[in-house]
Amino acid sequence: MIHPLSTDLSKLKDSELEVKIQELSKKYWQARNPIVQSQLITFLDIYNEELKSRRMKTWEQQSQINEKGLDKLINVN
Repeated sequence: MIHPLSTDLSKLKDSELEVKIQELSKKYWQARNPIVQSQLITFLDIYNEELKSRRMKTWEQQSQINEKGLDKLINVN
């Protein structure tokens, strides 16, 4: 999801993304204006999606490493 006011999330670390998500969640619950809440939800979705994609990428890399390691353990002659 792209929003014209969002910054480049690739420059942020995972921990910084998590902090941003926590801050936005807090602001969402403090806001009383439904329009503001809607905008906050949009940004929460953007940040959560970025964090999710990073975690999936890491998981896939770890999975490939584990599969290569198993190939060496199993020797079929």
